[in-house]
Amino acid sequence: MQLFFNPNITPETKEITFEKEESRHIVRVLRKKEGDILHITNGNGYLFFAEIVIPNDKKCLATIVKKEEKINHRNYYLHVAIAPTKNNDRLEWFLEKATEIGIDEITPIICDNSERKIVKTERLSKIIQSAMKQSLQFTLPKLNLPVKFSEFMKNDFSEQTFIAHCEENTEKLFLKNIVKPNSKYTILIGPEGDFSTKEIDSCLNKNFTPISLGENRLRTETAGLSVVQNIAFIHQ
Repeated sequence: MQLFFNPNITPETKEITFEKEESRHIVRVLRKKEGDILHITNGNGYLFFAEIVIPNDKKCLATIVKKEEKINHRNYYLHVAIAPTKNNDRLEWFLEKATEIGIDEITPIICDNSERKIVKTERLSKIIQSAMKQSLQFTLPKLNLPVKFSEFMKNDFSEQTFIAHCEENTEKLFLKNIVKPNSKYTILIGPEGDFSTKEIDSCLNKNFTPISLGENRLRTETAGLSVVQNIAFIHQ
């Protein structure tokens, strides 16, 4: 299945006109013609079946002939707050793989030791959209705007909350031993230089549970993907 993404489609939509780039892809690359069916999601849990009416490579027009509401089969909600990596490619890699495996919300957090302070979310959004389509999912993970760590910690956390850090003077537990299945989780992943002691204390004061990701010291993006994979395995 070739899955397209259009956030503006609603269950009431009757027809859709594709932008020039997608129209060209549909007509020139995929060689779709009048009467062919396209599969489209709006990222809100719907799959739409659209029949091509005008296969124009500049403005392809299709009518919605069927829709299905897709149930999200994950019985948990995972929010990862992760410090942007110095190399932007590594953050993009994390977003792509995390979306493929299963994640619901991502917040870039700017920490005391963050080497990257500015994050352009437009490209990151496209990475997530592409990964959603590639993995044939119908719910788009939420990408929040970057926020300073101190501001993020002002939120009220009613879910299970965890922090992965490298300091050795704190007892850490493995996720598999403490996660309550079928719940909502927020997990913090720090920058290359780790969370500062002040940031760790701030989390502990708000009852975040320190977690271990094993004996090896992991890169930020690897640590992020590790928690996504761990939560997915726990719920299999």
